[in-house]
Amino acid sequence: MMSPKQISPDRGSPQFRHTPFQIIHILGNFLRIWSIYSMYNYLTQTGASVVLFIFSCLVPVSLILLLLQKPWKGRPLSNTQVVPSIINGGITALYFVLWGKGLKVCGPLRTLLAEYSGAILGVLSAVLYGQRQYIWKKVGGLTAMLASFYLLSEGWAMGRYSPFKFGGNIIPEVDTEEVLGMKTMALPILAGILSALRRVIARRVSLKNQLKRRLNVLTMASATCFLFPVAMWDTIIGSTSTSSHSLPFSSWVFLSTIFFGIILIFYVESIAEERLHMVFSSPRHLAAAGACIIVMEIFYKMDFSLPGFLLCCLILGFGIYEATSLERSRRESFHKSDLSDSVLRDEVQMSPLPT
Repeated sequence: MMSPKQISPDRGSPQFRHTPFQIIHILGNFLRIWSIYSMYNYLTQTGASVVLFIFSCLVPVSLILLLLQKPWKGRPLSNTQVVPSIINGGITALYFVLWGKGLKVCGPLRTLLAEYSGAILGVLSAVLYGQRQYIWKKVGGLTAMLASFYLLSEGWAMGRYSPFKFGGNIIPEVDTEEVLGMKTMALPILAGILSALRRVIARRVSLKNQLKRRLNVLTMASATCFLFPVAMWDTIIGSTSTSSHSLPFSSWVFLSTIFFGIILIFYVESIAEERLHMVFSSPRHLAAAGACIIVMEIFYKMDFSLPGFLLCCLILGFGIYEATSLERSRRESFHKSDLSDSVLRDEVQMSPLPT
């Protein structure tokens, strides 16, 4: 009897196979967060219009995605796929405007953590689907998330306002915002909810990754079209108020936002969702983003409090974990079924041959 070829346990383990994808995910998020900090410095130092900046980035993004994906090739898209993608473009345009304005007012740290407010949709799913046993867990998760956002708005992650102070006060080189309050934090929180909504729509419309990429081109192109009249109106208003003032151009800020902040992160998140079974609103994603935020806060010498930031992240991560309990159980059951199928196929392929 022939014995099957032995496979190294490390090589066949899921953790070993997922390591390259985890590195890609962390690197992609780090580059995106780096571009966001560069964008924040540019907007605050020059006073540039958020709408014009985002529109000037979306135009080349749409052209690059059109050349990469070529949505006109392959099977024709149906109206049930095109129409929701165009509507999703309007949601994406509104998301970018609110997100950009929130970034300019609240700063990168608060804006990046507020993106995880999309987990609030998990509370709505429990109410709509009638999952009574999950409602109280989701309400507790929602309460923890709101508590974390309140602490962030009160400046707990900032060195000057955090209750955790060790040693002398460090004067930051970059001016940060003072205590904002929940009204100002509503901008990035609402943007995070819209971001989660557009991801849900894209996931419902496209079941396959290749189709998802083609429809993403339509979404970005329609978002650019929706922003066009707003950008033109902003240009007219801005030209009358600052007719003699010309804004400086920073190639790094624009290129990093285009390639790292929009294009690359889409493919990275698609890989994480497909290979790592990791969605955006998850504690694992928050942990990776939190590590990158710490590096950027130290690199740009922001007004930063590490203990306060870690406390806000722990409360927010707990809230996300509880608020997404229903969706997580569904993903885990689906992932287990995939693993059992792959193990069954491996056993069939590695079964000993008869003599």
